[in-house]
Amino acid sequence: MKPDMFRKPVTILVGLGLPAEVHSVMDAYRHLVEWPTSFRDAAHSIALKACQAALRGEIEAETARGLFAAFAEKHELLAPETSAITASRMRSDSGPHVQ
Repeated sequence: MKPDMFRKPVTILVGLGLPAEVHSVMDAYRHLVEWPTSFRDAAHSIALKACQAALRGEIEAETARGLFAAFAEKHELLAPETSAITASRMRSDSGPHVQ
């Protein structure tokens, strides 16, 4: 495994709410660089600096992953876990239907 690869990808929503998996520090860095300047904040700055440090080998990729995930969560970009969606659908499908 390459040193900048995440153990588990971060799944974010892009475009029209389509999920995209971010597998590495470089992927996360690309998303952060493309983030509109007018929406950049402290969370963005911290995640970007962490990705840069990880790419230079100064910190672990998993540290950068955590900060990228925190940025994504703050900006409501994290995609819901597929297992959570499935469980939610199963609960709503199996419950009593009142008409």
